[in-house]
Amino acid sequence: MNIIYFLLQSSWKMVTLAIVTGFLSGGSTAGLIALIGNAVSNNSHFSLAVLAWGFIGLVVVVLLTSIFSQVVLIKLAQDAVFQMQLQLSRQILASELSQLEKLGTPRLLATLTEDVQAISQAVFVLPLICINLAIVGGCLLYITWLSPQVLLMILVLLAIAISSTNWFFKKGREILALAREEQDILFSNFRTISEGVKELKLNYQRRQDFLEEDLTVTAANFRRHSFRGLSLFAIHNIWGKLIFFFAIGAVLFLLPNLITINPKIITAYVLTFTYMISPMELIVNKLPLLTKADVAFKKIEVLGLALASSAEGEAVIPAVVESGNQSLQPSWHSLELQGVTHAYGSDREDLEFILGPIDLKFKPGEVVFLIGGNGSGKSTLAKLITGLYIPESGKICLDDRQINKQNREWYRQHFSVVFSDFYLFERLLGFAHYDLDSVAETYLRQLQLDHKVTVENGKLSTTALSQGQRKRLALLTAYLENRPIYLFDEWASDQDPVFKELFYTEFLPRLRDKGKLVLVISHDDQYFDLGDRIIKLDYGKVVYDSAFA
Repeated sequence: MNIIYFLLQSSWKMVTLAIVTGFLSGGSTAGLIALIGNAVSNNSHFSLAVLAWGFIGLVVVVLLTSIFSQVVLIKLAQDAVFQMQLQLSRQILASELSQLEKLGTPRLLATLTEDVQAISQAVFVLPLICINLAIVGGCLLYITWLSPQVLLMILVLLAIAISSTNWFFKKGREILALAREEQDILFSNFRTISEGVKELKLNYQRRQDFLEEDLTVTAANFRRHSFRGLSLFAIHNIWGKLIFFFAIGAVLFLLPNLITINPKIITAYVLTFTYMISPMELIVNKLPLLTKADVAFKKIEVLGLALASSAEGEAVIPAVVESGNQSLQPSWHSLELQGVTHAYGSDREDLEFILGPIDLKFKPGEVVFLIGGNGSGKSTLAKLITGLYIPESGKICLDDRQINKQNREWYRQHFSVVFSDFYLFERLLGFAHYDLDSVAETYLRQLQLDHKVTVENGKLSTTALSQGQRKRLALLTAYLENRPIYLFDEWASDQDPVFKELFYTEFLPRLRDKGKLVLVISHDDQYFDLGDRIIKLDYGKVVYDSAFA
């Protein structure tokens, strides 16, 4: 079982000990039932006092072993889930950006939340399942001791029950797997609601189409598959429970007509079998959780393989980065792209987009505008330049040092970037300045945000601002990084006219005067003459590259 394998990765010795202890607890419980049965039927050769002490001893054993088994397994389970979450997060962060974009945010979120939660729930009930399996096993041994003929009848009925309910179990498992696939799509729809709420509110027909043709259809499919799968498990559970009553009825009404059997044995049998119904019901009721966990394991395994196949490899992290000093010295002289290409695959060949081959060379202390129409490849080129995309052909060199998987992490540390789809962290992460708060407050005043945002222990007081103001906070982080190369992707598009002019006429020249290379993706052609150079892209090709006089 995948759950057992999952736990064994944490500590096979402790898992084995916990499971053995769980079975000991269940066996002791079965012993209690046997002892009670013998006491009730007066079928014991021991005195009442001996039975009483035996009862007390078994109760103590059941108590201690149950607590030990459950606590140990719960601890191991939580540790294993913790490690799984961290491992998946590290795999995501270590995977190529292009692969993550291909997988999509909804799938990643569904795996990190729903799949891990399904495994956590299954692991939580595993101790109970072990204990109840042991109880059932112990009860069967007791029934064997009471009468082999009764056991034979029970085994026949169990074989009938298992074979008759096996179809329900397999079919329910298949349908729950379909429900999990629909859940990925449902997560995507929920993301549409949260990120596209303004557009949906402004267009009634768009909103209705989304609700009726996307969200409702996906939610209905998920509901249908979940309902059918869980219903089949419910039928499996109820039918299995009825088999137990059939077994009791067979012993009470059928077996005495076939063989001579002691009424005391029948009494002990009925007592034992009635008690078995509860642990068997618990085992069967938890089967959907185990099935969901198995489906989740497969989803995580597939995602893990996909991430591993696109892992960027071992990176050589420079000491200046490991020490927390993000202020890399701008000691470079040239950044060059030689024959760099990047392609977007498509099921239709006529829709394939290829950027490049690109041949460009940059140097410190210049402001370069990257321009072109929508879809011309500007953002893709930005991701290639910053090392987020890996070129399919050609090479990128920093001071004649070719960038590869060993030094790509080092190379990326030279860039401070504010993308058009930037993410704003609530804390100033990755800085080791002892006076970080005061330095940040200085920049906040320059960005005219000091009346709205304060910094305390590296944490921003708020990020609930307008989009233009949020971009200024992202610029704050870029300033604090103080790296040799800056890249801004449509940064000024959400700024008011006054601050937009400040950005082009003061902020960019100030960075250039510090010897920074500043790459600016922009459509504000009225400010292009303030740069040192302009590069135009069209359909993935550089069609214009010229310096201003």
